[in-house]
Amino acid sequence: MLAARENATPVPLTASDRGMMSTALEGVNTHLARLAHSWQLMPHRLETVRQVIMKDIGDKGGFTVVALIALFVTVGAAFSYLAYHLGRPLRLWTIAQDVDTPQGRIGKFGGRFLMGLLRMSAFTVGSAGAFLLFDWPPLLREIVLAYLTAAIVIWAIRVVARVGLLPTFMGVVRAREVRAFNVSDARADHWYRWIGIVSFAIAIAIATLSLRARFGFTTDDVLAPIVVIDLIVFAIALLALWQRPVARAEDLERPGLFGHQTTSWLLTAYFLLLLLLRIGGANVAFWFVVGAVATPLAIMIAAHAVTYALRPPTGESDSPPVPAVTIAVVDRAIRLGIIVVAAYFLAKVWGLDLSSFAETSPGMTLVIRGLLNAAVVALGADFVWSIIKAIIQHKIGNQTPAITDDADAVAVVNSHGARLLTLLPILQNIMLAIILVMATLMILSSVGIQIAPLIAGAGVVGVAIGFGAQTIVKDVISGVFYLIDDAFRVGEHISTGKFSGTVESFSLRSVKLRHHRGLLYTIPFGELGAVCNGSRDWSTNKFNITVGFNTDLDVARKLIKRLGLELAEDPEYKLWVIEPIKLQGVQEFGEYGIVLRIKATTRPGGAFGMKGRFYLRVRELFRENGIEIPVPTVHIHGGQPGGQPISMDNEAVAAQSYLQRHKRDMANTEEEN
Repeated sequence: MLAARENATPVPLTASDRGMMSTALEGVNTHLARLAHSWQLMPHRLETVRQVIMKDIGDKGGFTVVALIALFVTVGAAFSYLAYHLGRPLRLWTIAQDVDTPQGRIGKFGGRFLMGLLRMSAFTVGSAGAFLLFDWPPLLREIVLAYLTAAIVIWAIRVVARVGLLPTFMGVVRAREVRAFNVSDARADHWYRWIGIVSFAIAIAIATLSLRARFGFTTDDVLAPIVVIDLIVFAIALLALWQRPVARAEDLERPGLFGHQTTSWLLTAYFLLLLLLRIGGANVAFWFVVGAVATPLAIMIAAHAVTYALRPPTGESDSPPVPAVTIAVVDRAIRLGIIVVAAYFLAKVWGLDLSSFAETSPGMTLVIRGLLNAAVVALGADFVWSIIKAIIQHKIGNQTPAITDDADAVAVVNSHGARLLTLLPILQNIMLAIILVMATLMILSSVGIQIAPLIAGAGVVGVAIGFGAQTIVKDVISGVFYLIDDAFRVGEHISTGKFSGTVESFSLRSVKLRHHRGLLYTIPFGELGAVCNGSRDWSTNKFNITVGFNTDLDVARKLIKRLGLELAEDPEYKLWVIEPIKLQGVQEFGEYGIVLRIKATTRPGGAFGMKGRFYLRVRELFRENGIEIPVPTVHIHGGQPGGQPISMDNEAVAAQSYLQRHKRDMANTEEEN
């Protein structure tokens, strides 16, 4: 038994038997060994490249080749210069756009981008056309085409950077106001210059590495040049980082989390981590770290650019602002595009092939596919909700009561707008609930969970809840019918049973009424009953005044009519009056005089003070025209033995006191009603 154990062949450990850290360290050690071997072979590989190129060139000589390359680059530059002059109408149109309006700023962005695209296309056509006129050796043809492609990519990056940053050498007036970002001239020039340098280094490096297969090099043969390229890019990034201008307080919309020096050191540590991951061959971790920082940063920069470029008009421009829904759609669309591109890029660099996973690891295939589908559903739901929310908020912002100077066409309460203000918040909550439920069900379905039993179970639970909460269901259904009937809206004064007040808000179950004394009633729709709405279309107010029995009623009628027309033309009440105050007729013969019925028709809620003004003015007019407003008097005949007789002055004081108490009691009764 012991001998058998000693002669047994040891079974090698698989990757699943070893720990994750052990596997990662073994991968790093293997990569470093390959890198050391590549460094040893690097002089020999460079000599091989030189021999292959010289053999392919033949007797043309290196100087002749360089001269020809410089020639067709010059031809491309000449074509670009010609395109610049031919595009003069486009440049003039771009200059003419108004910098104070968002439409003008977008026009300037588009004009500059089209001009840069035109010049880039002209350079490509000119240089490539000049190159194709010559008979090149096959190898040299591929080399030149690779670097030509790199030049075109560099030009495209510079065009985009020029449109967004607009460096000062372009001589644009008020350049900061038409940039895509709110940055100073010094910072714009700095980043435009270093973006060009970094893009040049990376594009040339990629063009060079793309030719390795042509020279018969394997992946291990170019590990050493890749390290050299990484060190160069790292050095360029540090120079760009530490030489950037310090942002002044006026250049920042809000202060950052860290200062200038702290940010520089944090980014230096981040770049150093990326360099170490590249040298160690941890490509998966490298691209994960890049995506974890670059994706949120790109989203933040894009949101800042959209907000700044589409900001409201400035100065005296009468151009309308960009609707909030448009800004939301653009912002969310860019965010969605950035996330999708980042996910697709990471899947490519990580080598995620779901078809190959399906053969080796069906469970992993299901998880990855489910996560990707869930991410797509979540992003789509967020995009749809952002659009719906922006549209609803835009509609709510536009539906404000309008008051104009035209008394005939005045619309103090916009009925359509008031109804939208009532319904849109409820619609927003309903749409949010629908989107959340649908997104949740779709995500559960994408990860492989059967949602049919969940839907069936939810139906059963819903029926049970419906039986157990009949009052709530009654309130909700009643509220729906109140809204369908348009019984009341936010801001209207209603009366129902023993409750009355102004509608402040309501939910699916109840309505909130604010009493004029400040009390807030929350009334379930099921208990609301019949509703009396006092804020629709028009309101007729009738009240009484008493004149003496000897009054000339025709004179009183004319005075009241004149006073009604006077108040109807008063700027304070003009917009509210539909029919001016007038005498409707004799109401009755009272105890002290003739009771006259007064009537006025106004728009609801706007002429509260007109009645009080009428009382003050009618008292003055009646006094000037000898019309008596009778008051109750008390006549006392005789007196008690030994008492003092009551004088007329004391009798008037007693009558006046009684009249004041009577008016106060009437005012309290009217207020309670």
